[in-house]
Parts: sequence; C-alpha cells; structure tokens
Amino acid sequence: MNAHAVRVALITLVSTAALGFAYAQNPAPAPSPTPQQPAALSDELPVPDAPPVTGTAWLLMDYATGQVLAGHNADERVEPASITKVMTSYVIAAEMKAGKVGADDDVLMSVNAWRTGGAGTDGSYSGFEVNKTAKLVEMEKGMVVQSGNDAAIALAEHVAGTEQAFAMLMNAYAKRIGMKNSNFVNAHGLSAPEHYSTARDLALLGRALARDFPQEYAYNKIKEFTVGPITQRNRNLLLWRDQSVDGIKTGHHSGAGYCLLASAKRGDQRLVSVVMGSTSENQRAVDSQALLNWGFRFFETHKLYDAAKPVATQKVWKGQVNELSLGVAQPLLVSVNRGKYTQLKPTMDVPKTLVAPIAKGQAIGTVRVSLDGKVVAEAPLVALEGVEEAGFFKRLWHELLMWWQTV
Repeated sequence: MNAHAVRVALITLVSTAALGFAYAQNPAPAPSPTPQQPAALSDELPVPDAPPVTGTAWLLMDYATGQVLAGHNADERVEPASITKVMTSYVIAAEMKAGKVGADDDVLMSVNAWRTGGAGTDGSYSGFEVNKTAKLVEMEKGMVVQSGNDAAIALAEHVAGTEQAFAMLMNAYAKRIGMKNSNFVNAHGLSAPEHYSTARDLALLGRALARDFPQEYAYNKIKEFTVGPITQRNRNLLLWRDQSVDGIKTGHHSGAGYCLLASAKRGDQRLVSVVMGSTSENQRAVDSQALLNWGFRFFETHKLYDAAKPVATQKVWKGQVNELSLGVAQPLLVSVNRGKYTQLKPTMDVPKTLVAPIAKGQAIGTVRVSLDGKVVAEAPLVALEGVEEAGFFKRLWHELLMWWQTV
C-alpha cells in the first residue's frame, strides 16, 4: 500500500471513529413518564380556581415537592402569632438530635416565663407551676397542644439560656429551612417589632417539621392535654372535622388575626395549607378545609425518577470506560393536575463533551419536566459512578478524535 493509500485509510478510520463517537455523545432522551392508571373522564375537565379564602395571605403547598398549588400574598410579611411555636418545636427537635438537650431533661418554669406568658397574661398558657420543673417532652406538649406561651419561654430558656439567645437559633434554623422572609425575636409569637414571617415561609416550616422530625410533628395531632387540674383542647378545629388532618398549629392575636398552618395526608399525598389574618376561629378552619379538599381533588403527586438510578447514558472522552450513567441524587417528584401525568415532557440539558476524570456525584447537566410548555420540575443530573483517566495512548487517541471533530 503506497503512502497516499495509507493516508486515505487513516483519514477514513479517524473520520468514522470521530463521527461515531460524536454521535454517541448525545444521550438518549430521558424516559417519559408512563401512566400508572387510566385517566378518568372527570380528570380531563379543567381545574377550577382555588376556593375563596377570608384572610390577608394564604397558600397551599404540596408536601412532597414543595410546589405551590395556589396562593395569595404568599410573600407578604405577616405576624405569625402562635404559629411561631412550630419554629420553636423545630429548634428543640434539632437541638435534641444534636445531643444538646434531651426529652427527659427537667425544664424549669421560671418566674420570667410565668410572668411573661403565664395565667396572668392575656395569651394562652400551659398551667405548669412557677419555680417547678417538668420533663422537656411534657413541657413541649403543653406548648404545642395548649399553645402555652409560658411553656415556650421556659423551653427557650432551657435550650439557650435566654429567650433572646433562643431567637438567634430560630433565625439560624429558619435560614437552613429556606425561610427567606422571616425574622423571629421570641419563642411564643406575641406581637413584637421585627417579628414576622410569610405564608410561603410558614408552609416551608410546616413541611420541614413533618419531614425532619416526625415524632415531634406528631404532637400536633394531640387533641387535648392536661397539666395538673387543667385540661385544654387543641385549638385546631380540623382535628375533629377531618381524620386526614394531623396538624399543625393555630395562631391568634389582635395584630395577626386568626391564623392556621394545617396539614393533611390522604393516601400517599400530603398537602400543607396556610391561612393568615382570618376573621374567626371557625373561618380559618373552614377556609383551610376548603383549600385542602380542592388540592386533593384536583392535583396528584408522582415520582418521575428514583435516586441513583440511570436516567440516561453519555460517552466519555479519555476515560478508562467510554460510557457514563447519569441520574438524580434525590427522587424527582412533581405535582400536576389530575389526568395530566401522561402529558409531561422530559428534556435534558447536558454538555456535548465529557472528559475524564469525572467524580461520582459530579453535576453533569439538568433534567427538566414540562407540562403545557411550562417547567414543573427540574433537578441536576449527576454522575452515578466515577470515571478515571485512561492510559496515555487512549488519551492521545481521543485527543486526535476530539481535534478531528473541530476541523
């Protein structure tokens, strides 16, 4: 074979390899969702607007995805009133998990806690005796079920020394949860300058408590609690009206109006509702119930992709292996109108060229799921395994192929 023929053969070989490798760089599209059950005729009907709510701000959130299904003034500052105690519960649970305090700790009902939040004040109280102790878990139930301001202060003092120091912990944990428009200055929720939150933030808080600390969350469904001779009922009327409701917290004072952070679970689906600034104890319950019923009727939650399972594969340059599996680090879920599941459209945004080394868990691209042209869920695509660099000759060969692609 003469020199010209050798050059032609080499060019042909490189061209073929380069084109084949380049073609393989484009990953297969993410698998489309498959119907889990046939859509009912009623599911094909349009979704009506959310029911009217009497309040200054309100919101309905899907627990699994964090998607807001409906809302009004969701990011407007409001006084959280005693819903503040959900943040107090979260801090206590987190500090218990960290080993800083324990459920059997003896918590003192201090004179300050008794005078500031006890029976002599206008707010709700637990009834624990001043200058005596109770187990932390009992004091917390007095705060959660009876909405005891005195119990909230006593717990804050036990955890952080002072209520002011405890408020610093509240704000630090709020940032971790993703509450971007909240600030806490006390543990109980009585009106104070610079003590505020939003409907969206409070929904995120309720979701976080249920997700991160289910045992402490479960205190919120206790219907009544007794301290000494005093038995008080939980003020969340939905606990008696709807068996699917298992929380979360009421709130009320003159500046905040009547408020309710509620949550319910029906089947595998959980929703979180927030109603702020309502006109009465009953109205906040009626509106919250209507929101929850609407959400369960017209929306459904689906898992699109499991964590750590391949969503797509892509070729790798200069690696010990030539192919890499891509997936999601956390399950990708979506909330959609009932009957719309099969209309979801997945797309992937990934680089055309991947070069080793690649670390396991390294973000590679993004998978997005759209409905009617709108993105309803997205997540990073990560490498499900690491790819080390190949030897010298393979890297050199791939370098030649990569150069050939660009000419």
